[in-house]
Amino acid sequence: MNHNDNLKNGQWSLPRPMTVQEFKKLGHFIQTEFGIKMPPSKKTMLESRLSKRLRSLNMTNFEEYRDYLFSLKGLELEMPHLVDAVTTNKTDFFREEHHFDILYKELLPEWMERYPEGGRIMAWCAGCSNGKEPYTLAMVLNEFGIEHPVFDYNILATDISRQVLKEAERAVYPVKDAEAIPPVLRKKYLLRSRDRNRQLIRIVPELRKRVAFREMNLLQDISFREKMDIIFCRNVIIYFERPVQEALFRKLCKFLEPGGYLFIGHSETLNGMDLPLKQTRPTVYRKI
Repeated sequence: MNHNDNLKNGQWSLPRPMTVQEFKKLGHFIQTEFGIKMPPSKKTMLESRLSKRLRSLNMTNFEEYRDYLFSLKGLELEMPHLVDAVTTNKTDFFREEHHFDILYKELLPEWMERYPEGGRIMAWCAGCSNGKEPYTLAMVLNEFGIEHPVFDYNILATDISRQVLKEAERAVYPVKDAEAIPPVLRKKYLLRSRDRNRQLIRIVPELRKRVAFREMNLLQDISFREKMDIIFCRNVIIYFERPVQEALFRKLCKFLEPGGYLFIGHSETLNGMDLPLKQTRPTVYRKI
């Protein structure tokens, strides 16, 4: 097909609507590859988001897009764009703030009692989006380290989307996004743009160097050199089918130290899953 067929008078025209069959094939691929549920109710959403990709590729229909996606070239070049189109990257600083209160006031002191000579905590933010969660965690762990000089930490932050990982590594955000950060921490851990008209902040280098970002599909084989003491996997599994959720958490438990803690989102539950975890507080679990 000639890619110029969809240009009328020099302007790109809308692709023809996605057929049910095209949606089923693309939806099945997305669910198999990324674990994200694609019920019929998501057809309009998928069609809307992928229309932007068709425009970028100068394509007129979803069948052409599907053929390109499933080609060797498409699997290499288009997959990151497909991930960005179908994933939801909603996140905030200090989202579900009670988790950070529990961590700072209860779990970290408990860890220090177990290891009075100190050491290093390893934390993992799975599904880190644009970095606000791992940087929040870094603020909390850094504050605890100031009070306990023998305490140290490192944070691994992973996501399936290359685009949000680039944003996370830059660590630049609109000033209004920082409103949820306590003022004392804002003053300590945020840099303001010299150009006040830009209304931007950036996380200080001291925290940025504590967080390592890595692209990761949680459904694929993953491995780490050492186990984690803390895992945040919040508001990630809500997009997965129940058997996929259980398989994912079983995988996370493999990388969690005995006595380590898993945090999940407030709308998520592990009830009925056969996992080596004990619930200690709502949405907080300890590996047994």
